[in-house]
Amino acid sequence: MAVHFHEEDLPAGVLAPGPIAVDTETMGLVTPRDRLCVVQISDGHGDEHLVRFANGSRYDAPNLKAVLADPARLKLYHFARFDLAAIDYYLGVVAAPVFCTKIASKLTRTYTDRHGLKNLVSDLLNDDISKQQQSSDWGAPQLTDAQREYAASDVRYLHRLHAVFVERLEREGRMGLAQACFAFLPARARLDIAGWADRDIFSHD
Repeated sequence: MAVHFHEEDLPAGVLAPGPIAVDTETMGLVTPRDRLCVVQISDGHGDEHLVRFANGSRYDAPNLKAVLADPARLKLYHFARFDLAAIDYYLGVVAAPVFCTKIASKLTRTYTDRHGLKNLVSDLLNDDISKQQQSSDWGAPQLTDAQREYAASDVRYLHRLHAVFVERLEREGRMGLAQACFAFLPARARLDIAGWADRDIFSHD
């Protein structure tokens, strides 16, 4: 297992075929304001790839964009809504089709309100990850080893969680509902970008 660090684009041919786990690190939680700094990708075979974008980047990353936009590759996320918005806004691609472990958890683990990635890794995989670097400065000129390890850990477990949640969604008869939610996520992300992040357009009010 290794963490590979790249500047501005993903090298060609470094990912095996099949689903990929995807995550992002940004300067904050407001997509148009807080720039995309890092995109993390794993093919589930033991290595993680971090693509860092410098301040002022043109986000001209043809290899990364091709992988993210590939309709034949399932993308695994935890809280896909945020990552999809960042990727769409800065890289200009819709990184779908989608499987979101946070939504899958909320649809199947209705006995708890603990749906964070750290909770899922602990409860379902009997492993532990640190969230200490979550709020660190991802736009710094140099990323620390701790930041790189944190970023890698955010995609390291998603393939295993995907397998768990596929079984649970099928067991509970909620796979169709989950798939409908996943299919809507790119539109939900675009609503966030357009200014409806805090408004439920489906509500009566």
